[in-house]
Amino acid sequence: MAKPIPRIGSRRNGRISSRKSTRRIPKGVIHVQASFNNTIVTVTDVRGRVISWSSAGTCGFKGTRRGTPFAAQTAAGNAIRGVVDQGMQRAEVMIKGPGLGRDAALRAIRRSGILLSFIRDVTPMPHNGCRPPKKRRV
Repeated sequence: MAKPIPRIGSRRNGRISSRKSTRRIPKGVIHVQASFNNTIVTVTDVRGRVISWSSAGTCGFKGTRRGTPFAAQTAAGNAIRGVVDQGMQRAEVMIKGPGLGRDAALRAIRRSGILLSFIRDVTPMPHNGCRPPKKRRV
């Protein structure tokens, strides 16, 4: 009987996790999505591969407290803490959404010591796209 071919780099032998920590990322992109109910902060490299992410829900906030500025600040701090250790010095910031956590997350990113090359608002705006629902009659 033929011998099975050994799989190199499979998840079982733990090679992936060891490679992840050694990757140096000098420049990245920080995406902040601030809705009224939650704030999600994702840190990617320049090509768009996710390095680290955090949200107000994963930081332990439940219910309406997830939409608060303090929850957004905590989520941004958690997402950035890991990438600063990996050597990120410069970043671009993309902010999306109308939520309360926009400014708080940006303030936390500024305080982390990463140099920001630019801050861009990428909130989707309709050019009078869909027809709105009919008015409520109470």
